[in-house]
Amino acid sequence: MTATDPNAFSQSSSAEQHFSSDLSGRYRLDNIFRIASWVATVTALVVLAFLLIDVLIDGIPRLDWQFITSFPSRSAERAGILAPLVGTIWLLFVTALFAFPIGVGAGIFLEEFAGDNLFARILEVNIGNLAAVPSIIYGLLGLAVFVRVFLPITGGRTVFSAGLTLALLILPVIIVATREALRAVPSSLRQAGMALGATRWQTVREHVLPQAFPGILTGTILALSRAIGETAPLIVIGAQTFVPFVPSFRGTGFSALPIQIFNWVGRPQAEFHVNAAAGIIVLMIVLVAMNATAIYLRNRFQAEKM
Repeated sequence: MTATDPNAFSQSSSAEQHFSSDLSGRYRLDNIFRIASWVATVTALVVLAFLLIDVLIDGIPRLDWQFITSFPSRSAERAGILAPLVGTIWLLFVTALFAFPIGVGAGIFLEEFAGDNLFARILEVNIGNLAAVPSIIYGLLGLAVFVRVFLPITGGRTVFSAGLTLALLILPVIIVATREALRAVPSSLRQAGMALGATRWQTVREHVLPQAFPGILTGTILALSRAIGETAPLIVIGAQTFVPFVPSFRGTGFSALPIQIFNWVGRPQAEFHVNAAAGIIVLMIVLVAMNATAIYLRNRFQAEKM
């Protein structure tokens, strides 16, 4: 038989005397937290609904084909958003073209091949820090590197330079989203593939990546949604508020919807404020169309897996 320590019983009884379940108090705190969460959520939704309704009331009467196909003008009645709209589409294309493959590739390498070593830990820390860097810093970096150092390649203050800058901006978000999507795939799938003789890369390419692709696509669209609304990096790169022509890939002079909206909002005339509301509606339509495309592709990939 084992000896019984009398001190253990005394310590246990002392702990029981100091412990108080107070279930009613805990339930009360839970209810307070639940009510506070609902109040915060409803408040945010009400503010968002108010802003959307205000923008729709002001902008819908101005939104017509002439507004979409016209260039900016000093006259609010003749001003349009053709140049900023084309510039935004160009920026999305260039940003996705460079950020998606590099971000996904980096995420796959760090999660599946890098292992747990000093180099991988240093990269993880830096990627986490880059995700919190203000966008103006990326604009300064793009100005120094893409506009000046790579001037023969990018053409200077062009859509190409701005797209590369926005790609750097959203690259940490895509890398983190890729890693989280890969972590959600069961490790048994990797083990089964390699048990059948497949290499690590074959297992990742044929089995792990298709399972994680819907999550990767969702993270990429969220990152592009951030990029489409950025103004600070574009101002630093050299986006203009008055572009009376359709921007080209490496042509000097470009604009974007956020830049044009910012310019119209700063005008004292009320007619330009109406134009800004219509521009916000067009920007939201582009964003919704992009998200709808991503949802369609995600559902398609999920259907193919089943």
